[in-house]
Amino acid sequence: MRKVRFVSAFAGGILLGAAAWLLWPHETERSAAELMDVVMWGKEPVGGPFALVDHTGRPRTDADFRGKLLLIYFGFTYCADACPIDLQSMSAAVDKLGPAGDAVQPLFITVDPEKDTPEQLKAYVSLFHPRMVGLTGDPQQIRNVAKAYKVYFAKREPLQATNPNVDHSSFIFLMDREGKYLGFFPPGTSADQIVSVIRPKLASAGAL
Repeated sequence: MRKVRFVSAFAGGILLGAAAWLLWPHETERSAAELMDVVMWGKEPVGGPFALVDHTGRPRTDADFRGKLLLIYFGFTYCADACPIDLQSMSAAVDKLGPAGDAVQPLFITVDPEKDTPEQLKAYVSLFHPRMVGLTGDPQQIRNVAKAYKVYFAKREPLQATNPNVDHSSFIFLMDREGKYLGFFPPGTSADQIVSVIRPKLASAGAL
């Protein structure tokens, strides 16, 4: 199946990710540049089962979302730049699809589970879309799901104790109704671009 690839935005990201790997403590075993290369060129499978907790405290697995296309983003609630922009694009794309958007489920998975409790996630995802589901878990569960999706993340040493930060991949992953990987959108992808990819997939399944 043809993957969704918009690779032109990544040159700077590769350099920043490589620097992050050298300077910051490791949370994932592979470098940002290596994982980015894996995702961009489809070198390995992406995605897989997960068992996490949603923003209401309810245990959730990937099987709970079968029957819908998934837009999945990994980030953290204290993120000041990339996360809000990409989550806004995801949310706007779902709304632009109109009634057909009900067949698309936006998911936000934290890479900072120590701070992103269900309560914190609940307040955060409500800022973006009423149907967005926030997911967290213990550190090992988050490492496992990040590994499955080839997501890089590493904690930065904050300039101030009150200014936490985590360097992380900023892909939006698109999964089909059976939880299989369809492709990705790079950081900064607009809502219109997301819609242009998703709409034909909904039409082919009779959702439009």
